[in-house]
Amino acid sequence: MKTPCYTLLLLLFALVSSAQKSNYPISAIKDSLKENANAVVRLDQMDIAIVSQRSMNIKTQRVVSVFNEKGLNDIDAYQHYDKTTSIKSIEAIVYDAFGNEIKKIKRKDFTDRSTVDGSTIFSDSRILYLDYTPISYPFTIIYSCEYQTSTTAAIPSWRPLGGYFVSVEKSILNVTFPKALGFRKKEFLLSMFNIQKTIETDTQLSYIVSNIPAQKLEDYSPIFSKLYPKVMMSLEFFNLEGVDGNAKDWIEYGKWFSEKILTGTTVLPEETKVKIKALVGDEKDPIKKARIIYKYVQEKSRYVSIQVGIGGFKPMLAQDVDRLGYGDCKALSNYTRALLNIVDVPSYYTELYGDQYPIDIEEDFFSIQGNHVILCVPDGNKNVFLECTSQNNPFGYQANFTDDRNAIVIKPGGAEIIRTKNYESNENTQNSNGSYSIEQDGTFSGKIVIVSQGSQYRSKEKVVRFQPEEKERYYKNYWSNINNLKLEKISYSDDKEKINFTENIQLKATNYGNITGNKILFTVDAFNQNRETVRRIRNRKNPFQVLHGYYDTDEIEINLPAGFSIEFIPSNFELKGKFGEYKTEIIKKGDNKLTYKRSMFLNKGKYSNTEYDEYRLFMEQVSRNDNAKIILTKN
Repeated sequence: MKTPCYTLLLLLFALVSSAQKSNYPISAIKDSLKENANAVVRLDQMDIAIVSQRSMNIKTQRVVSVFNEKGLNDIDAYQHYDKTTSIKSIEAIVYDAFGNEIKKIKRKDFTDRSTVDGSTIFSDSRILYLDYTPISYPFTIIYSCEYQTSTTAAIPSWRPLGGYFVSVEKSILNVTFPKALGFRKKEFLLSMFNIQKTIETDTQLSYIVSNIPAQKLEDYSPIFSKLYPKVMMSLEFFNLEGVDGNAKDWIEYGKWFSEKILTGTTVLPEETKVKIKALVGDEKDPIKKARIIYKYVQEKSRYVSIQVGIGGFKPMLAQDVDRLGYGDCKALSNYTRALLNIVDVPSYYTELYGDQYPIDIEEDFFSIQGNHVILCVPDGNKNVFLECTSQNNPFGYQANFTDDRNAIVIKPGGAEIIRTKNYESNENTQNSNGSYSIEQDGTFSGKIVIVSQGSQYRSKEKVVRFQPEEKERYYKNYWSNINNLKLEKISYSDDKEKINFTENIQLKATNYGNITGNKILFTVDAFNQNRETVRRIRNRKNPFQVLHGYYDTDEIEINLPAGFSIEFIPSNFELKGKFGEYKTEIIKKGDNKLTYKRSMFLNKGKYSNTEYDEYRLFMEQVSRNDNAKIILTKN
């Protein structure tokens, strides 16, 4: 009798041990998937069940093996919820490298917080997320979540590869939907990794892909979403936050959004109307009126950061913004629209992607797109776009966040896809005029006036709001070529009408001139050296992009120390090509005075991977010449 009992105990122990093990030991991962990977997605499965126009159920299971701290970002164990979206289940299980269970994480162990701090208006917009600190690497985590939403207008896109330095063993998408709802899709780059469409019927759609190797980030690459596969989906008949809608294209969407979402949101108190009319006074020009209103909004309100789709798609009521003095991008844009209505200036609620990389709305595929809202004000045959979340932006300024991209301009007669302002390379200027002196002991003292416009205005005007220690750190980094830098005097002028920012700076440094025996050696270009490092990339795969072209001009007077003569002076230099133009010139003004002139024009644009080495060579030549030196000899 003892032998069968012992066998039974062994079998039971084996079953318990098996139950505690996952099917995902690290040893089972192919070597090809470990290469260049901070993490490996063992399984990423999304099952979308669109039950009706007002009901969508989404199940996700994500199994991720994490190799190092950087790979923690690829776990993606979080879920937003609000009054229209409920989380039915959420959990995670952590396993060690051998597949042994370490920890089970239930819903109560996830961190639950509001998506917005300090705002009662958006208190129902929350996020559940896993905050897990591993005891060792590698480890594997199995995350699963199921949620239900009545908002069927925003179907998640499928992106089998989520980022750089992460590989994928298997990714699956399953979608079911009623035929009558008008399901549509748009596929991008599916042939890249041999993605298979396993089912496509009137009510079902499925894809599967296996063994996607980790992709390395290549400098200057276009945004990730433009380079790798995805599937966008939408319905003709949908529900958005309790409001039914139907649209096959942007025109129909604009009509519906204007009537069902925006109607009734621009009502303001009578006292506000009186105040705004008095503020505008007898001004007749619509754009001048808009300037007055825009300044009023900047001074009165503050921005609460919430993306479109989080905290709702419908903007907060204008009267609530007026009362509370804050709002998100939707709320502040709609509030500005309401104020402009008071003084008979037409304006339009505008959806787009806000990002330093220009991300376009897909013009030929209607779906809920964008993550940001601005305001469009017609100005004759052009448009002025207002960033209503900024308390510092000049009127109509967009550079580096909403410029040069498709936007959905929502009008009562239907939405239009309109391109926002493109800041051409020759508009993004930095003009520098100044002088410096080199003393006999190598000491440097100089002054410089820098005027920046276009996209370069954006990178400079923020400095005025820095604390003193931040300013010093900023300029020491900006002029890292000048050792022992001491800032002696700084003043600024911010002309928001002309949109230019002026820096007036006096500075000093010891040992700028390198003294060797009876010689002094120093770099001619003290104020505007190009130090951009364009790394060599062998067998580059991706095209590359110069996001922001620019045009810099410099004219600097150089005073040389008495008792020294010029032994060597760099030759004038000129470089022209598809990427831009660069020119330097040194003019002698006497025995102890030089004028240094420099101009650099860089073309904004997209280029093929085969042109990258040519670009690298162009920038290397610029950097090398910017580092050219003068040699002085003591008389």
